Amino acid sequence: MKIFTAEQIRNCDQYTIKNEPVSSVHLMERAAEACVEWISENCNHHRNFVVFCGNGNNGGDGFAIARMLYQKGFDIDVFTNTKIKFSTDAQENFRHIKEISGITIREFKEVLNYRFDSRTVIVDALFGTGLSRSLNGDVKDLVEFLNQKKNIKISIDLPSGLLADTVSDSDSVVFMADYTLSFQFWKKSFLHAETGKFAGKVEILDINLSEDFIEETETGDFVIDDEVIKNIFKIRSEFSHKGTYGKAAIIGGSYGKMGAVVLSTRAVLKAGAGLTFTVAPKCGYEILQTSDPEAMFIEGGKDYIENFDVEETAVCGIGPGLGTHEKTAKSLLKFLKSCSKPVILDADALNIIAQDPANLNLIPEKSIITPHPKEFERLFGKTENSFERTELAKNKSRELHIYIVLKDHHTQIITPEGNVFYNITGNSGLAKGGSGDILTGIITSFLAQKYSEQEAAILAVWFHGKAAEFASEKHSKESMLPSDVINEFGNVFSELNDKVQKLL
Repeated sequence: MKIFTAEQIRNCDQYTIKNEPVSSVHLMERAAEACVEWISENCNHHRNFVVFCGNGNNGGDGFAIARMLYQKGFDIDVFTNTKIKFSTDAQENFRHIKEISGITIREFKEVLNYRFDSRTVIVDALFGTGLSRSLNGDVKDLVEFLNQKKNIKISIDLPSGLLADTVSDSDSVVFMADYTLSFQFWKKSFLHAETGKFAGKVEILDINLSEDFIEETETGDFVIDDEVIKNIFKIRSEFSHKGTYGKAAIIGGSYGKMGAVVLSTRAVLKAGAGLTFTVAPKCGYEILQTSDPEAMFIEGGKDYIENFDVEETAVCGIGPGLGTHEKTAKSLLKFLKSCSKPVILDADALNIIAQDPANLNLIPEKSIITPHPKEFERLFGKTENSFERTELAKNKSRELHIYIVLKDHHTQIITPEGNVFYNITGNSGLAKGGSGDILTGIITSFLAQKYSEQEAAILAVWFHGKAAEFASEKHSKESMLPSDVINEFGNVFSELNDKVQKLL
């Protein structure tokens, strides 16, 4: 799914109005109907809705939603500012609710005396994507007041005070939604830590904006949705053998850190590579041969890696549990100097490279690196926020011609062409040591299976998150282990095969 800027979304609205054709007020009606359908299905145990409407088109959506909810039998109160002129479409929908005696219309200032009971749902339709500044004055005070309420809060299209495309000022007041009902598209601000926390759970509602506009309009930002994954995933041929699915090698481990390389190796195996090798120090021999007997062991040193001798045709994933011993670092840099094909670099492999900026130039072109934010900072320097970090990652990806898997709540895959793919699978259960080692194994396995670098990174990050969702259903986010995530790989593959088979 493409991610559009606020301006592109407005252009999409206008294109739809002109070319469908449909009037702007009827498009607003369509958006409101989609919201009311979702609210009716998901809030059917609540009877009272308090809708806060601004004077622009987001407020117009709110007025239409209030009317439709009332017609479905809900109790509705509307708060607005009648002293300020409404937009044309908002005025039209305000006129409709004024004609309904059962809907009470109040001024914003009256909210202080309003009784919110436990079953009251607050609907925020104050400001949408047209907002370009921080909230101030009475509306700022209103949002601060509403944020203190424990009631369920739903934002329409965008939480009021949130900017669609960038981070707000650090002292900005933003409506804290439990749910955001977003029209047609994800907004970039939903996908970054500093801003996404205000959106709660995001629901994308299809309001039938122009498919022609969406297809023809270029963007460099995308959400990894089911359509993206269906176009990448390859069903296995019955006429295949282990050579069909490539050779993968995990290089890592050191005394006291063998668990990381065990998890990464197991992930390679379970993600489907044909042949799997593990290059690890001798101290991990018994551990690896016992825990992952399907993988072949190659001794790389005694207590830490001293050489990177590996099967020449194998795809290498380097870093889990590697350590940063001087001899390991020297051997890694020597290996990278002689390596002409892409590798996957994670964890201590990145920490070794970060010791000298010149080491970045040793990374083979089209390689995949998988830093978490702190590792990224060591490699490329500090940034003020995650939006700036993404821009820096785009620059470095172009400069070095590598793929950067920037790990976060919504992990981003950044390509040398400057495209950013945001992942929306996964959960906080992955916030445990070992989760990144698994991801390295999955990427290595998929690259060995002849997926392109971009495909392997996108599919692996999505796959990793999907397995975590299955694991959390069984074990909870708190108790699930990285090994539980690996154990769900089969269920993810089953679901993928079912989805792709339906398209054939």
